[in-house]
Amino acid sequence: MSAGYAVLDRRSVVAVTGEDRKAFLQGLVSNDMLRVSPDHAAYALFLTPQGKFLHDFSVVESGADAAAALLLDPETDRRADLLRRLKMYKLRSKIALEDRAEALRVVVAFGDDALAALGLPAEPGAARPFGGGIAFTDPRLPALGARLFLPAEGIAALEAAGLARQDAAQYDSLRLSLGVPDGTGELIPEKSIPLENRMDALNAISWDKGCYMGQELTARTKYRALIKKKLFPAAIDGPAPEPGTPVTLDGKDAGEIRSVRGSSALALLRLEEVRRAAENGLSFQAGPATLTPSEPAWDLTTKG
Repeated sequence: MSAGYAVLDRRSVVAVTGEDRKAFLQGLVSNDMLRVSPDHAAYALFLTPQGKFLHDFSVVESGADAAAALLLDPETDRRADLLRRLKMYKLRSKIALEDRAEALRVVVAFGDDALAALGLPAEPGAARPFGGGIAFTDPRLPALGARLFLPAEGIAALEAAGLARQDAAQYDSLRLSLGVPDGTGELIPEKSIPLENRMDALNAISWDKGCYMGQELTARTKYRALIKKKLFPAAIDGPAPEPGTPVTLDGKDAGEIRSVRGSSALALLRLEEVRRAAENGLSFQAGPATLTPSEPAWDLTTKG
């Protein structure tokens, strides 16, 4: 795939400023905010106290001293909900919360040599200034390319770097082919479990940072091996099923479709049924379509 970029309208930028900004987020989100800097971005989750998904976003630091801010990119139509929840926990923390959707755009650069065109290494979260904003290697998976928070005029720097504008649907096709979930396109607020959706393998969770909201149940799920389902990328043979379509194996419930783009899908499947299919040469069905799931090459946590 030739290198290109797309404006990701479904994501917007919000900022956490003030001297307590890192300590404030550290007690709320799943990743280690003390490692976030202008040189290093992270991917993090905001969970319910029961360890269920509420929001996901990238986090990177911008500016210095009094102007320093942690920049997050929640889903555009849910950023007000995230800001509301963060305000609930502000208490005496010396922080301010700002909506910067008008000032900064969220952009993705992807395809062959996209990282090199931006001067970024294939290291998750590596960050540098670019185009009056900041660019960073996707902290989930470098194969996704880079994410940028840019002012409107910064888009021209992408063109100057040799990247052609593309539709965000092309980025989503790449993302689904790799098996990477993204926000409420695949995750259900207050229901989805991070480890079922491979968030641990996507660098969303720090296991040694200490307490955060939902930490206890997330850790218990990991250490007691309680995961019975996982999200799988799957090739579709036949009519594309709608999200939510039940998936069956030999007539038995095996999971459901979470999202579809062209001939690629993400499906949440029962691990015992995935094993049964492999052992017996059976095929998954989603309506009239046949699904062929595969284990993502980047998930080294299990091969179940």
